[in-house]
Amino acid sequence: MTSKRPDPYQYDVIVVGGGHAGIEAALASARLGVRTALLTINCDAVGQMSCNPAIGGVAKGQIVREIDALGGAMGVITDATAIQFRLLNRGKGPAMHSPRAQCDKKAYQNLAKLLVEKQANLTLRQEMIESLIVDHGRIAGLRCRGGAEYRARAVVVTTGTFLQALMHTGEVKTAGGRAGDVAAEGLSGSLRSFGFELQRFKTGTPPRLNGRTIDFSRLEEQPGDVDPAPFSFLTDRILQEQLPCHITTTTPEVHDVIRANLHRAPMYSGQIQSTGPRYCPSIEDKIVRFADRQNHQIFLEPEGRGTLEYYCNGISTSLPRDVQETIIPMIPGLEQAEIMRFGYAVEYDFAPPTQLQSNLETKNVPGLFFAGQINGTTGYEEAAAQGLLAGINAARGALELEPFVVDRTEGYIGVLIDDLVTRGVDEPYRMFTSRAEYRLLLRSDNADLRLTARGREVGSVDDARWQRFQARKQQIDSLRETLISTRVEGDTLFQILRRPPTTWEELADLHSPLLEVVDDVGAIEQVTIEAKYGGYIDRQSVQVERFRRLEHKSIPEDFDFRGIVQLRAEAREKFHRVRPRSLGQAGRISGINPADIATLLVHLKKVRNPLLHGEES
Repeated sequence: MTSKRPDPYQYDVIVVGGGHAGIEAALASARLGVRTALLTINCDAVGQMSCNPAIGGVAKGQIVREIDALGGAMGVITDATAIQFRLLNRGKGPAMHSPRAQCDKKAYQNLAKLLVEKQANLTLRQEMIESLIVDHGRIAGLRCRGGAEYRARAVVVTTGTFLQALMHTGEVKTAGGRAGDVAAEGLSGSLRSFGFELQRFKTGTPPRLNGRTIDFSRLEEQPGDVDPAPFSFLTDRILQEQLPCHITTTTPEVHDVIRANLHRAPMYSGQIQSTGPRYCPSIEDKIVRFADRQNHQIFLEPEGRGTLEYYCNGISTSLPRDVQETIIPMIPGLEQAEIMRFGYAVEYDFAPPTQLQSNLETKNVPGLFFAGQINGTTGYEEAAAQGLLAGINAARGALELEPFVVDRTEGYIGVLIDDLVTRGVDEPYRMFTSRAEYRLLLRSDNADLRLTARGREVGSVDDARWQRFQARKQQIDSLRETLISTRVEGDTLFQILRRPPTTWEELADLHSPLLEVVDDVGAIEQVTIEAKYGGYIDRQSVQVERFRRLEHKSIPEDFDFRGIVQLRAEAREKFHRVRPRSLGQAGRISGINPADIATLLVHLKKVRNPLLHGEES
């Protein structure tokens, strides 16, 4: 007797969008054991790298390691499909070390789609979503183009740059969230009808060139690392051959042509009025903002092993096609280069993220979650991190379990989400190490030690990953104990290693058994960092405890901020809009000052919250 076929339109969780946020959300939800659907405009575009096919970078690499530590897929896919690995900031302290990889664009996309297809409890389907279905104020499902309706207990929206999207190349405007793909036209209106505020951001992409027509002899070669560091804690080592990237620069003559055509650039003609990413400006924006610069670097990065297409990192542009055709041959090494795809800008709707709770659930519609660029972020890594957390929380919500939140002391993911929901965005948000107050604790090398146990608790970490983590932790603990318990001339090996000039090799010369340590899991790196930076780590740990004391001073969900007449009007409105969950979060809201927090604390004590009553401010 065969079992009854499940209803193909009824799920526990539905994820909208097959980009990096949607992939992680759908995989995480399915791993937690709930029946999940991933609905996307085009199944063939699942995991597509719309811009640069690179993963990681400064602070972003730390995020990818954290995604991996929580059971996510991005690190695994990157390790399997990357064509060049580089650990950035090797010359700086360990808090700044950031892995980055250039990926094979098609291989990444194909493996991402395959993982989605293979995942139990997960259905991939091609649909265009037109509207939300809300019953009694709570999400109940989605309505598609053609009238089909899907029902679910939770929905995660990860629409990327596709909401009401409009592409610009000079004066030419085309509807679409990515070259070759259509825009999502109906969902924005549905979101507004349920009370969501939407605004507009823009992003851009550079031209792509045929590598056959590039003169690499005139360019500076940029090889990958000799000892490439994997992203995933599941990867033993990187074995595939690496491909080089190359560097060239713009010239004053190129700048002159761009200046002469600024009136045709959508950002300067008034055709685009939305805000773009300040830390990834277009080449026309660079020419205006840095008028004294004679040149700007361009990184020519291969898009894969099976193609000669090159990504021109550094000259993102929405200038007209004829201007792009003029400036490319003026760049050293590109005199004969053929443009395969022209650069363009894309405008799209996003929902200011102060409309979200810390678990990425919307405040307006319970059961509805937002993740990725719909929240005003930029970058694959930031999107994937949000998707992972939203997927976990959507599944936990469907199972009627408590939300899963990573705080600022636990990971860059916590910093990212807290910044979004507490402070909002006035430009596309990009992660930097400077945003993390406790970055010495939030290193890329220890992401699993910080987060894998938490992932195991909520069900996102499977048995194989958990066993590997336990073996790694055991080896680190064992090696640390050996160093602490072994003395040479009165000092422990740990104390000797703590001395700035002492290297691991010199320590092994003092105690020959260390020469026999087989380190497959980075244990030597961990204990060396603990020894060398122990004082700084201890100091930051004290700061973390102070932070957590404020975070534990919770604020009731129904607290009436507008009723505190002693507060400034601006503070009352900001508290009411964000609805901070703790005194610590309240203090991080933009524009809130210490006097506002002191006033709030006084009124919280008056309601005799047992977590606050009688505490010192």
